[in-house]
Amino acid sequence: MSNEDSGKALTDYPRPSVAVDVAVLTVHEETVKVVVVPSPRGPALPGTFLHPGERLADAADRALRTKAGLGGLDFHQIGMFDAPDRDERGWVLSMAHGTAVPPGIVESEVELVAVVDEKPVTSLAFDHGAMVALSVRDLRDRYASSVDPAGILGDRFTLLELRRLYEVVFDKDLPKDTFRRHVFGALTATGETSLAGGGRPAEVYRRSGAAALPESAAAMLRS
Repeated sequence: MSNEDSGKALTDYPRPSVAVDVAVLTVHEETVKVVVVPSPRGPALPGTFLHPGERLADAADRALRTKAGLGGLDFHQIGMFDAPDRDERGWVLSMAHGTAVPPGIVESEVELVAVVDEKPVTSLAFDHGAMVALSVRDLRDRYASSVDPAGILGDRFTLLELRRLYEVVFDKDLPKDTFRRHVFGALTATGETSLAGGGRPAEVYRRSGAAALPESAAAMLRS
């Protein structure tokens, strides 16, 4: 504390309002999409102001439940948005949170906006577009280190389904044999087969333990 601050009470300093916003991503119709809700300023991420005595995580959970009908999600902080002019109503800091869920978790009446090149195709309120971009980068970091950590494909899947999911998440084509070589060690065969992709029966796999991917997989996905 500087000398000029000594002896001052907290009430002597102007204080910003504190908000939370949550970017809920999913993969729907082979596209990354984000949950949005109506607001007076147009489509926005589910968000709310922090109540007295409330933790940020509790406020984020409350926003998801009351504004998007999504409860019990496992989300985490991805970054603080603190531009003094980000909200024309006044000085508002927002802690952005991110998560990804299987498409079946999102109710049919909830609006989804496609995300292309890390940007929502519809303009969002405030700086929520930048929050979505940050959440996509966070999603890619997690998917580069572990096989489908959000469980978008469920417990069992074919290699084709897994590769197509990763092509959507990373927005790039992935060579079949190269992808298989990098992820195979994180998978366990179930002994089942599937005709979901058409043609010959395909072997069904599940995540093996923590399903951690080698560093070479991250390099391949980010190249």
